[in-house]
Amino acid sequence: MTAEATPQAPRPVRAADGPGPARTAWGRWWFGPVPRARITWLRIIGYVFLPFDMLLLTGSSLAHARLPADLYQPVLLGRLLHLPAPTPWSMYTLLAVTVAAGLVAATGRVLPRVSGYVAACGYLWWVTISMSYGKVDHDHLALVVALFVLPSVGRARIGDSRACEASAWSVRCVQIGVVAAYFLSAWAKVRIGGFPAWPNGSTVQWALSRRGTGLGRDLIGFPVMLKASQWVMFLAEALSPAMLFLRGRPLYLLVLFFAVFHAVTYALMTIHFLPHAIWLAAFLPLERLTGLLPERLRARPAREVPAADPR
Repeated sequence: MTAEATPQAPRPVRAADGPGPARTAWGRWWFGPVPRARITWLRIIGYVFLPFDMLLLTGSSLAHARLPADLYQPVLLGRLLHLPAPTPWSMYTLLAVTVAAGLVAATGRVLPRVSGYVAACGYLWWVTISMSYGKVDHDHLALVVALFVLPSVGRARIGDSRACEASAWSVRCVQIGVVAAYFLSAWAKVRIGGFPAWPNGSTVQWALSRRGTGLGRDLIGFPVMLKASQWVMFLAEALSPAMLFLRGRPLYLLVLFFAVFHAVTYALMTIHFLPHAIWLAAFLPLERLTGLLPERLRARPAREVPAADPR
């Protein structure tokens, strides 16, 4: 067999020339190569979800644009960036530009960095306006982080199995955004409600009486069980950083736990965390889904673009 015919294992691709940062334990944690196909799947999830979020979940930005300007009380980021009070024209333009840029970025073919960053900046502006009228939701943190880090990888195809340090860094940032929302939620419970006052309180019972579904209201008469659920919720959020270090089945079970937690919360109180919950997918080997696609969709391109391609 000639040297040309000898099969070669795919080599990890680094984001830039040089020895790469993944030589220490800390470097491997941040940059242990991840298949670029996983980035493609995460982009599809994020950019397809974007118009749904902007039109249905944070569509208040359009309603706020019709309110008197003196009701606009920008959050800190809005003050730092000197974002003006919204107008109908500016919000509809921002919606169109952001959604269009996201759909272009989802393909991963045409200026993925430029279109991705346009979508990220547009959405950050949009969600800042949405939350500058007295209510700030904590379930959009991972979405904002994902929109800013996913474009950094550049071109990525759904059938590209090359391991890439740039992909690893991007995925890890999304994972940190997911975990941060959980952990900071636990910290807020301690800071505002006190410990062990919050888990021993009646927050869930009150929430069920205020906005519980039929199934949820049936549980109001079981205070001991509801207190136990509060302890489970608090401990799960406080221990959520473990997701950043677990691997394999223990990690997948923890991801499943949080997914079920969100589903149960919605079933009992119609409270959803979709902008956050979808990014639990960042902990999963999404590249395996490529094998379920037709061959013509998962075939690797004839000309692979290096990870350091600036386009």
